[in-house]
Amino acid sequence: MSRIQPRSWADLGVLAALSLLGIVGFETSFGDYNFLVAGIGGLLVGTLAAVAATLLRLGALTAVLLGILAYYLVGTPLVMPSLALFGVLPSLPSLTGLSIGGIYGWADILTLHTPVEAPYYIAVLPYFAAWAVALSAGLLALRWLAVKRSVFRSSVLLACPALLYLAGILLGTDEPYYAIVRGVSFAAIALIWVGWRRVVAEQLRLGSARDLTRRRITGVAALVGGAILFGVVGGAVIAPAPENRFVLREQVEPPFDPRQFPSPLAGFRKYTKDLAETELFTVAGLKPGQQIRLATMDSYDGRLWNVATSIAGGADSGSFSLVGSTIPEPELITTEHSGTLEFEITGYEDVWLPDAGYPTKLVFEDDASAAEADRFRYNAATATAVLTGGVREGYHYRMASDFQAIPDDDSLSNVPVASIDLAPVDNVPDVLVAKALEYAGDATSPIAQLRAVEQSLHNEGFLSHGLASDSVPSRAGHGADRMAELFTRPSMVGDEEQYASAFALMARHLGYPARVVMGFAPEVTEEQGSVTVVGEDVTAWAEVAFDGVGWIPFNPTPEETDVPQDQVPKPQNEPQPQVRQPPRLDNDEEDLLTSVEIDDSNEEDENGAFVLPGWAYAVAATILIPALLYLIPFGIIAALKTRRRVRRRKDLAPHSVAGAWEELLDRYAELGLEVPTQRSRRQVAGLMQAQLNEQQLGDAPLTALAARVDADVFGGKDVPQETVDERWREVDALAAGARSAAGWFRRQVARFRIRRSR
Repeated sequence: MSRIQPRSWADLGVLAALSLLGIVGFETSFGDYNFLVAGIGGLLVGTLAAVAATLLRLGALTAVLLGILAYYLVGTPLVMPSLALFGVLPSLPSLTGLSIGGIYGWADILTLHTPVEAPYYIAVLPYFAAWAVALSAGLLALRWLAVKRSVFRSSVLLACPALLYLAGILLGTDEPYYAIVRGVSFAAIALIWVGWRRVVAEQLRLGSARDLTRRRITGVAALVGGAILFGVVGGAVIAPAPENRFVLREQVEPPFDPRQFPSPLAGFRKYTKDLAETELFTVAGLKPGQQIRLATMDSYDGRLWNVATSIAGGADSGSFSLVGSTIPEPELITTEHSGTLEFEITGYEDVWLPDAGYPTKLVFEDDASAAEADRFRYNAATATAVLTGGVREGYHYRMASDFQAIPDDDSLSNVPVASIDLAPVDNVPDVLVAKALEYAGDATSPIAQLRAVEQSLHNEGFLSHGLASDSVPSRAGHGADRMAELFTRPSMVGDEEQYASAFALMARHLGYPARVVMGFAPEVTEEQGSVTVVGEDVTAWAEVAFDGVGWIPFNPTPEETDVPQDQVPKPQNEPQPQVRQPPRLDNDEEDLLTSVEIDDSNEEDENGAFVLPGWAYAVAATILIPALLYLIPFGIIAALKTRRRVRRRKDLAPHSVAGAWEELLDRYAELGLEVPTQRSRRQVAGLMQAQLNEQQLGDAPLTALAARVDADVFGGKDVPQETVDERWREVDALAAGARSAAGWFRRQVARFRIRRSR
């Protein structure tokens, strides 16, 4: 086995320290220090793989394959121990995560809201980055820098930890993590290392060894001191402000588009008519007066209220981010109290995940919903949650939420509305604009005008869901025509869908940031541990943002259901003969209802598709996967060795005989023997014979074989094919004898070594 020089150990330590400074930069993305376990683990795995490959004298390709094998074997308990078999062995899901995280994690982390916690494979990123840098830098330090220590080679090696440092910056946020301390420390260690590792021969003219050391220390100290002074002072002066920092996540548009799903408010009547008595879900922990939020809509195009896209909406109204169990807090909220709620889905099916208040923590309790956690997206500005694969029966999740405080009107009398850039509203009917000004009247403050509009709608309107039991019909929808109809018919008739929409449009016309929220308002008492939500509990309300306070709800929907009838007596007509009436031309006016199409691609095939039993996965994870990790690199190396042998045998006769000798030396080297260079065949034969005897690998007549090979190559005569075949048979016999005398472990290591004599 090869030996590693003491200076090389120091080189590995410096590179590991610089890489650790780079890994710490991932804190702005992951939020806590759990990622350090994966990052430091990746450093150790990559460095130890490089050391093992050097001690075993493995070729470059074999060393990389050894590093990949270590990456998969050790990565499971370090990064995703919950997926490990018996706590340490890799499983099929963990191996998949290690592969996906290393390939796609770089792109996914840019679209995730910080701190990133999902999908499960995103934790692989610091492990993979540290492993790749440590393996590359370690192999270069032990094989390239150890041959010739120069400033140039040392500087090239600094590129590896520098890339890791840069990745922590570009993949992070606009808030730096101890930028000056980390930057100055990185520069100081790098300068000391490069200066100290300069070739001694270049400075022999400077005097004695003591004088040389003194000058080294003085020069490096002056250089590092100047760098630290410049870094601290210059960094504090010219460092960009957080909002001006360049990070990649600010340049990448999140891939989720809420417009690919129909407006939740368009399906309002589905709950009041078709699902009125259907149990949708149960919720525990809900307090009296608290409502369940389904979706928040702030974009109106004359047909529908919808969830704005991040392009159409200002601020972050349409930015849905892939988050983990920790949910980011909204920027505008005054917290009244916090609570924990548990939801269990029964009959509800949609992509919008029910929540309450402003969630801060979400945990999926059952296996089915936990498997969909990487499809959970959340918008902190609107407190809207989405499960893109669809919410299904049996899903059970628990969330911690903060609830907005609702001040009284006197407290809001002098509070202006918040300055928020919301998505635009278009095609608002003129009659609604006129009514907004009429209802606002002489009120001056924002809260007074909004309450006046709310009270006018509440007092003048009547409630009807358009059911057969209602006294008057009520058309579904909230498009511009339905909004105009609300104010132009003799009586104002509608339900929460129409009144919340009308109020929000009026508030927007008056210049106030308003939005529509759809959700559920079940009746809850203090004594209830849980409540069952049914379709008729559906509701909608409006919210307006007040500066420094938060989003205040408004409920303009009236409670009166008895619409006054026209009391003017109608003239009595003489009875006429009965005539068959033509069919009614009125179509069902609920033409705005749109069914939500849920991606069922991950549901089990109901046609009886073949499904592997559980024990088959266990066998694959415990036997097949380790076998593949062994057989794949073994097959690649075996193919390369076969190619090497074929090329040597197919050469011209003298060269083929010389190739047989080289093949024997390569096989000895793969068994761990030291093959001398720059010597004649007979000298090499004598030295190799001594090693074989010393290590008890057989008594091979190498000197005689070397003499015959020299005679064939340099004899000046044609070498018959029979002689060539005889030399190859001799070589194969000698190599097989040494291999059989070697121990089992030594033979296994030789399988993964490949060498080619030069």
